[in-house]
Amino acid sequence: MTDGEEHDVAGKNDAEAEHPAAANIGEQLRARRQAAGLSLRQFARDLGVSAAFVSQIENNKSQPSVATLYSMCSALNVSIDELFSSAGAAAAPVAAPEKHSFHGALAKLNEDAVDQASPMLRPGERRQLVLDSGVVWEQLSPVHDSSVDFLRVRYEVGGSSVPDEKLTRHSGIEYGYIISGTLEVALAFDTYELHAGDSIAFDSTTPHRLTNRGDVPAEAVWFVHGRKAAH
Repeated sequence: MTDGEEHDVAGKNDAEAEHPAAANIGEQLRARRQAAGLSLRQFARDLGVSAAFVSQIENNKSQPSVATLYSMCSALNVSIDELFSSAGAAAAPVAAPEKHSFHGALAKLNEDAVDQASPMLRPGERRQLVLDSGVVWEQLSPVHDSSVDFLRVRYEVGGSSVPDEKLTRHSGIEYGYIISGTLEVALAFDTYELHAGDSIAFDSTTPHRLTNRGDVPAEAVWFVHGRKAAH
């Protein structure tokens, strides 16, 4: 593989077996690529990686890192929420409220909740994405909204959102709250070490990386607002 590509995750199968609602990322990304009329080689060139690496992800032989998943979704004009939508329980889509006001969004969510079985999610009902280096995302909302990622995230010891000490950037604003463990957040030239009870907020266009350099898994609630796919 070329520089910046990820390797297989040893615990991937165990993680998926523990959570039956884990999304099959590879098959979904392949279907989206083919629907867009992109060849495997062209898509790989657009991402700046090898065709072999993309093939491994599409065939579920390797999991993308957080940064790679964002890049692939952006290139395919797919939201993270759409990947979650195939991971288990169905949820009703939310239309963007007028002027994106908070109260308008809340009113729309409450309106849609009337037609849903429940606006609540229990732990075993959360849809899940298993990513590279022991990073797991669980969707905390039963309602679809392509502009918002509301997640419970878990970083295993040594897990990172970007491989090889690199940084990534994308649109949106990120908010995080650490539940347990320690999570290092690198923002451009600054580094912050967050412990249980600490929180952080930053512009996602700032080059950044999340890494667990502690000796126990790190768990956090993460909220990304305003992330947009490429057009």
